[in-house]
Amino acid sequence: MATNPLKADAFDLESKITEWKNFLAQRAVISSQDIDELEDHLRGQIEHLGNSGLDDDEAFLIAVKRVGDIESVSREYAEVHSGRLWRNLVLAPQGAGASWFNLELAIVLLLAVCAAIAFKLPAAFGVVFEDPSTPIYAHNLPLFCLPFLALYFVWKRQLGKQGLLVLAGIVTVLALAMNGFPFEPQGSTEILAMLHLPIVMWFAVGVMYSGDWWRTQSRRMDFIRFSGEFVIYYVLMALGGGVLTAFTIGMFSFIGFDVEWFAQEWILPAGAMGAIIVAGWLVESKQAAIENMAPVLTRVFTPLFTLLLVAFLVTMLATGKGFDVQRDVLIGLDLLLILVLGLVLYAVSSRDPGEPVGYFDVLLLALIVSALLVDVLALIAIAGRIFDMGYTPNRVAALGENLILLLSLSGYSWHYVRFLRHETGFNAIERWQTNYIPVYAIWAAIVVFAFPPLFGFA
Repeated sequence: MATNPLKADAFDLESKITEWKNFLAQRAVISSQDIDELEDHLRGQIEHLGNSGLDDDEAFLIAVKRVGDIESVSREYAEVHSGRLWRNLVLAPQGAGASWFNLELAIVLLLAVCAAIAFKLPAAFGVVFEDPSTPIYAHNLPLFCLPFLALYFVWKRQLGKQGLLVLAGIVTVLALAMNGFPFEPQGSTEILAMLHLPIVMWFAVGVMYSGDWWRTQSRRMDFIRFSGEFVIYYVLMALGGGVLTAFTIGMFSFIGFDVEWFAQEWILPAGAMGAIIVAGWLVESKQAAIENMAPVLTRVFTPLFTLLLVAFLVTMLATGKGFDVQRDVLIGLDLLLILVLGLVLYAVSSRDPGEPVGYFDVLLLALIVSALLVDVLALIAIAGRIFDMGYTPNRVAALGENLILLLSLSGYSWHYVRFLRHETGFNAIERWQTNYIPVYAIWAAIVVFAFPPLFGFA
């Protein structure tokens, strides 16, 4: 094979093939025998290209492209070996020399149990979940489960001691802030901090998930996909768990046993915490192995939300009514806009960049523009409220969040219009999306850490 002596030291073909095989092995549907077959095909392509005069690095890149991208290969194998996926997820690998013990599954179950125990630990010291005088649960709910999900990715990505220290530092700082601030009970800054804490902690999970400290655009895009699929899986698990719990209570009631208290105090809360880790593991394990339902749901709900926002705008225009800018209204409106933005985020992340412009892209632009108009009207109402009645933590938080939504949706609108007019590629939208993600976490951290002392913890 032809080689360039100037590049020989810079490119190690065997190490690259090993890296490619290791990445391929992460796809649960592809067995070791399949990987060996693909490797033979890859090496044959590299040898053929090398004989044509290409260097090792050039031959490797072209050969990988010819063999097929990992996502397509995984889907093709999933169609042929549909039964293998769940067997590989739950059971240990089969074959000669394979162990019956699945280490990853054991670690996931252990972390799930730890999350359940962490949630019930305050109850062992007499803390009641519903007691507002001791808001341990309200202040720390994400810290009972999300650190264990992040810990799973520290192990999965082999981040080692550095990953553990970074995760421990983040959790410690958040715990000290939430439990050390002298919040006024049921005050605005307390409620705002509790609402924004999950965002900060989920960003920490994303840092561990990326494995390279959030520096790679492709890994940030992967985390967006992961987040969308995680929500779908967790909701489905929650629905299934609710049905199972209802049947459990009903079955025992038939023989005169009241287990409702046990379900409410143990099964539901412990299951809700443990399911966080299990859902994350399922998404990570089946990633790109089977066609998932999240993109399908995105295409179903995009036109529905577009219709909702358009109808809302037309109603406001026809009636001349504006927003009633109260706290509950602001929270509900922001949740709606954030849900729409999440829909846009996942629609962008799940789209094939090489796919030509289609009707769904036009529909998505209509959704973005509708959400942008709603956000502009909300900002006008919030600014008027602040001008007339002064600043409060809720109004400042709403103002900041809607400004962030305004900038984000404006960027999407600008890039999507240029994409539809063929002035730029789809990668420009992806770059905007991945580069803008940290802004949400930064604002959430500002609300959690800066708002309480700024507004006197009221």
